[in-house]
Amino acid sequence: MGQLDGRVAIVTGSGRGIGQQIALRLARDGAAVVVNDLDDGPGKETAELITSQGGRAVTCNGSVTDKDFGERIVKTAVDTFGDCHIIVNNAGYTWDSVIQKMSDEQWYAIIDVHLTAPFRILRAFAEHLRTATEVEAKEGKRIVRKIVNVSSTSGVNGNAGQANYSAGKAGIVGMTKTLAKEWGRYNTTVNAVAFGYIQTRLTTPLQPGEGGTIDVAGHTVKVGIQAGRLSAMNQMIPLGRGGTAEEAAGSVYLFCSPDSDYVSGQTLLVTGGL
Repeated sequence: MGQLDGRVAIVTGSGRGIGQQIALRLARDGAAVVVNDLDDGPGKETAELITSQGGRAVTCNGSVTDKDFGERIVKTAVDTFGDCHIIVNNAGYTWDSVIQKMSDEQWYAIIDVHLTAPFRILRAFAEHLRTATEVEAKEGKRIVRKIVNVSSTSGVNGNAGQANYSAGKAGIVGMTKTLAKEWGRYNTTVNAVAFGYIQTRLTTPLQPGEGGTIDVAGHTVKVGIQAGRLSAMNQMIPLGRGGTAEEAAGSVYLFCSPDSDYVSGQTLLVTGGL
């Protein structure tokens, strides 16, 4: 018996990295998972990993920034598994520049994925939440639902070259605190995790002169961090290293589990002590 048996979870950006590990962690504890990735291949891979381990999963791939995506992914959860109990807003990427070199396109792309997309998903979920809670109350049931929004230390402290990303990640903390107040009546906790340095493809160590890139919706975006800078960061982190994707997923799981049923409106810094 897992702590999440009978629960249905949505995890955006779960085809790779932290999101994939979150999906696997929730499934391992009994949740049925709606997997999402921008690209079909990684999303399908995560879903197949879950089912191969005896879990239940379905994909709802595509860009979280599409205007109808919120309705589509909530409908996928309810139509496939009959309900939705957990939403983890994890999808995102960085597209950095100092402010004088940042285009409007660059600004809005990052705000859309980190703030507008979660807003639309949670807005779409609101109707199901209200209806399900009313039915459960009439049946004498009290089911606690969970929202976990992924933020960043850039949203808490700011970070040079990340005006867009920092603003989006600060905004999601504000949305978290607001929905914790609005949705308490529906037995729903709303929390955020703010990651520091986590080892993913976006933070791959680069040697001087190197430059990694990823393709996102037709944009070529630079990724990776200079090895020297990462070494300096590791020296500053009390635990002496960046976190793993599995460790990052563990902090999200904390807010998805019954152990946090009376914790809401909080932002947990996941930084190795920095």
